Amino acid sequence: MRFRQVFLLLLLASVIGTFVALDLGRYLSFEQLKASQAEFAQLHAQQPFTVAAVYFVVYVLATALSIPGAVIITLGGGALFGLWQGLLLVSFASTIGATLAFLASRFVLREWVEARFGQRLADINVGVDKEGAFYLFTLRLIPVVPFFLINLLMGLTRMKTWTYYWVSQLGMLAGTAVYVNAGTQLAQLDSVQGILSPALLGSFVLLGIFPLLARRVVAAIQKRKVYARWASVGPQTFDRNLIVIGAGAAGLVSAYIAAAVKAKVTLIEAHKMGGDCLNYGCVPSKALIKSAMLAHQMRHGAKYGLSDTAPSFSFKAVMQRVHDVIRAIEPHDSVARYTGLGVEVLQGYGRLVNPWTVEVTLNDGQVQRLTARSIVIAAGARPMVPPLPGLDDVGYVTSDTLWDEFAKLDDIPQRIVVLGGGPIGCELSQSFARLGAQVTQVEMGDRIMVREDVEVSVLACAALQADGVVVLTGHKALRCERRGEDKILVVNQQGEGQGQEVEIVFDALVCAVGRVARLQGYGLEDIGVPTHRTVETNEYLQTIYPNIYAAGDVAGPYQFTHTAAHQAWYAAVNALFGDFKSFKVDYRVIPWATFIDPEVARVGLNEQEAQAQGIAYEVTKYGIDDLDRAIADSQAYGFVKVLTVPGKDRILGVTIVGSHAGDLLAEYVLAMKHGLGLNKILGTIHTYPTMAEANKYAAGEWKRAHAPQSLLAWVKKFHDWRRG
Repeated sequence: MRFRQVFLLLLLASVIGTFVALDLGRYLSFEQLKASQAEFAQLHAQQPFTVAAVYFVVYVLATALSIPGAVIITLGGGALFGLWQGLLLVSFASTIGATLAFLASRFVLREWVEARFGQRLADINVGVDKEGAFYLFTLRLIPVVPFFLINLLMGLTRMKTWTYYWVSQLGMLAGTAVYVNAGTQLAQLDSVQGILSPALLGSFVLLGIFPLLARRVVAAIQKRKVYARWASVGPQTFDRNLIVIGAGAAGLVSAYIAAAVKAKVTLIEAHKMGGDCLNYGCVPSKALIKSAMLAHQMRHGAKYGLSDTAPSFSFKAVMQRVHDVIRAIEPHDSVARYTGLGVEVLQGYGRLVNPWTVEVTLNDGQVQRLTARSIVIAAGARPMVPPLPGLDDVGYVTSDTLWDEFAKLDDIPQRIVVLGGGPIGCELSQSFARLGAQVTQVEMGDRIMVREDVEVSVLACAALQADGVVVLTGHKALRCERRGEDKILVVNQQGEGQGQEVEIVFDALVCAVGRVARLQGYGLEDIGVPTHRTVETNEYLQTIYPNIYAAGDVAGPYQFTHTAAHQAWYAAVNALFGDFKSFKVDYRVIPWATFIDPEVARVGLNEQEAQAQGIAYEVTKYGIDDLDRAIADSQAYGFVKVLTVPGKDRILGVTIVGSHAGDLLAEYVLAMKHGLGLNKILGTIHTYPTMAEANKYAAGEWKRAHAPQSLLAWVKKFHDWRRG
């Protein structure tokens, strides 16, 4: 804490301490006020402006310093100045004093609170940005809520000072008027409690409830306005409770939940059930990774006491296995299964005609229209294709199309270029290299896997290079060319040596530069649903139309199968029961993994994010190279890195690099979700010998670093004494 902050804190403490030590509070009692009423009235008659000014300053100071007695001073204002002048003085003095207390709290405490509770405060600030003025107004209407506490807590947020001032002045006006008016009748009052009758308290409570009721009225008016253009076509009855467009992870889970609670639901999918994950993403890529890993282990058999063996295989057979794996999992997401669950599945294209009607063009050419009370858009995402000159001339595949295109080949393309240094690009680069291709990975940024800490990117890059991948970071793709039989990608080196062009000859080009939400073709633009990079939704996953929801990649902000399923629960439940209770989608604990070798898995903050957000943290790191099971498996590499609140075992985030990192992460996801710290993990029995012991040892490293050394010194003396 800086000197000026400490000085202000000491000054405030000394003023309040003086007030208490001199028992100045005795002058702020009801009895003292009544006894001095005549004297103050005479003084006011002689010097009205001076008395009013002194009263104003005293009120400001009392409020700013949170000194008890504001009620007595307010009553005195009514008794001295009458209703209107008293109301004017008290209203402005109390608001100015409250704002000073608000600023003092911000100046003295916010930096300290942000350093220790940065993420929690960030979450609160999101709500303050959206509805802070509304909540402050509600609190100000209810005098039973201590105003000094409101000043203190609001000062810790990023609410604008002017907003705080005018909302406070407006919100406190009703309560101020009641107390000032009571002061005008001071002679008839026997105590302060006489003011706060049950009827008056009930009125204050009603004042507090009023904004909530008003908010519902405003929401109803806004809803009516949004739907105004559709008033003439709004159906009186509905064919379905819910229509879901898209049968990927989000769509399947939405439909499943609706059917489970006995709602009538229709699921529309134009292409393949299971969406991107089953057909183009998670499932096929992991099948390929497994085959590539086995080939790698055969080449390095000496690590396991065997002979190094060059694997003999058919690339066509490898790709056939990938498709066999897809077919083996397909029944989980099939039309037959979901029909059996009670979901009506229509195979065709769904397009919104109005907020309640979907026109379905079936794959056999028939067209039908369905109405539903609620609709979930779960259209997913597609690979982004960069606008490179000559790209169409040389041909390319994406992370979606390569599975069918490569399945046609007898042999793996010998020279493969992978555009993109994200998780998809890294997984494909390593796998193709392990299957014998010469792979060049091109990334425009200065490192691959840029969302991870630098040390993770460095380790991942080294792992890819060890498998023969040529990793070109800091290189921007410029164009593609054909020269005879050769296909060439021309890239430009960034940074040092900028402007130097490099030519890469390839047989196959894989575009893996990211994925973009599918926004066209669903009628969103026709009915006015706002979209940017994704469908714009609120915290309940509602679009501009409260009955239309979006979930999964089309909604963002994460493009993970498990996040899509997570969102789908909120979308389906809110769509079906939102008139009674709605749930804000919870993004606090989102895990993810990149399945290169070694795997990289993370949940919560890493160091670069914590630093960017100004969140204080401690790092505990355990090297997996010291783990018995990892040594036995010849996989003794990687680490577990845990970020915690300084001095506490509360987990802010975890990064794991190593074999089975994605599986090891689950324990930390559970701990963070339910508020369990490292002490709980340390106290949990982990089977020996397993990779999961790495989590226990990481917790042990934290415990060792926070051992109470002074206490242990006394314990040592105790043991010395016990030995005689």
